Amino acid sequence: MPKANVNGIELHYEEQGSGEPILLIMGLATQLIAWPPAFVAGLVERGYHVIRFDNRDIGLSMKIDAPAPEPRAIVRGLASKRLAKADYLLADMADDAAGLIEHLGLTMVHVVGVSMGGMIAQELAIRHPDRVATLTSIMSNTGSKLHGRPATTFLPEFSKSFLGARPSTPDEALAFGVNAWRQISGPHFDEDELREMIRASIDRDPDPIGRVRQIAAILASPDRTPGLRALRVPTLVVHGLMDRLVSPSGGIATAKAVPGSRLLMFPDMAHDLPRPRIEEILDAIDANAKRSPVSARESAG
Repeated sequence: MPKANVNGIELHYEEQGSGEPILLIMGLATQLIAWPPAFVAGLVERGYHVIRFDNRDIGLSMKIDAPAPEPRAIVRGLASKRLAKADYLLADMADDAAGLIEHLGLTMVHVVGVSMGGMIAQELAIRHPDRVATLTSIMSNTGSKLHGRPATTFLPEFSKSFLGARPSTPDEALAFGVNAWRQISGPHFDEDELREMIRASIDRDPDPIGRVRQIAAILASPDRTPGLRALRVPTLVVHGLMDRLVSPSGGIATAKAVPGSRLLMFPDMAHDLPRPRIEEILDAIDANAKRSPVSARESAG
């Protein structure tokens, strides 16, 4: 299994295809296998060298040697960034991604992130602008408390299930995962496909307690709006109008913050990558990549 020792963390990664490199960053508590096969295959077919990895604390990547934050600490962080405490920040996770790019002998890549992965992708572009040829931020936000908040009626419902008792058996873990995905997905939710992915995720990482530390990292990380305003990288922002976990205002605020960015919103998309919209999303990512004045292929070491 390919591993990269970067930023004091051992990351598991996988690669498919050839051509200009494109780095995919997955979201909260979600492993690299959560990228829909059609999404990865579509990028390969479009001529990209696709790189996926497990973020720290999830999947086959290294787990942090620290206890999970107590639920009440997460609740305090939800109330105020000033009260949020974390073992690491999104900036550290962005540095992980930068280290992986260097490990692979690449200078510059196209970057696509979803949800928390979009936050990490934004931080990567802010902290390591020389590594990012283009940026795509999907169903994410700027870190501002004013935009992209969960729907008021949805947060208590989702928090109760996500921060509740840890599943003690594979069957409980499967039911937990299906329930969580069902809550955040839109009308194109495919339970059979999700069950297969969740079973594989449980096999890879049967005790994903790192999800709570990742939540803490999101809550404790500062607002990225000032850094986003300084970006000069072709940027695409994608969001679903049905998203209850990260409200559409998060995508709108991101697009407003990044100069020259493009915003693509879908009326039938929630906090997911709906199969009927994948081709449109991929076409938009491809078009954004072609806006780069620098070829990521030429930057390969």
